[in-house]
Amino acid sequence: GVHCGACRKMSVYELHYFNNRGRAEPARLLFAAAGLPYRDIRIQSEQWPEYKLKLPMHQVPVLEVDGTMICQSVAIARYVAKVTGHAGKTDLEQAKVDMLVDGIDDVMTKKGDYVWHEKDETRKMEKKNAFYETTLPQFLSRFEKLLLTNGGDGFLVGEGLAHADAWFLCLADDVLLDFPDIFTPYPKLAALVERIRTYPGIKEWLAKRPQTEF
Repeated sequence: GVHCGACRKMSVYELHYFNNRGRAEPARLLFAAAGLPYRDIRIQSEQWPEYKLKLPMHQVPVLEVDGTMICQSVAIARYVAKVTGHAGKTDLEQAKVDMLVDGIDDVMTKKGDYVWHEKDETRKMEKKNAFYETTLPQFLSRFEKLLLTNGGDGFLVGEGLAHADAWFLCLADDVLLDFPDIFTPYPKLAALVERIRTYPGIKEWLAKRPQTEF
């Protein structure tokens, strides 16, 4: 639920991104979990060359809050988390959430390297194999342990959903498309994915969000 002074004044939120989940989805999940209204603006590729010129870093996602533009996906999700009470309850919890988000972001960047940046098809396959055989299993095994240090049957940090959980679901959505049984060796993480998917507000959003490739 929403419990903060800023939201009661009902700021106007506009999230600018392309028509896919990508790096805007953590913020969308957090808006959904809080039931906080926002405009989900999806830019068409032909609009992009002109559209980007009005953005602070000429890149998306951008969250506009009462006309002020914030860019960088991690900063945006963290801001929405703070506004909606999903950022961790103490300074230490917030630092742990940030730590996990940075870890997830590292893994997403490694996946993005072969998906988006590697042009050579042979190298692309080599990088993809290395990601799924080494990088991702190492990461998931560490995250399963981190979840266990927080009890194992709740969320990643503290007692409630935080933006680290939203980022984790986005990573899970992506890797499950490639390997539907990737979480079999990590039952606690598999259960976490289901907990986030069925969280009030998120469950409804997942059912109605535009179905996109990534």
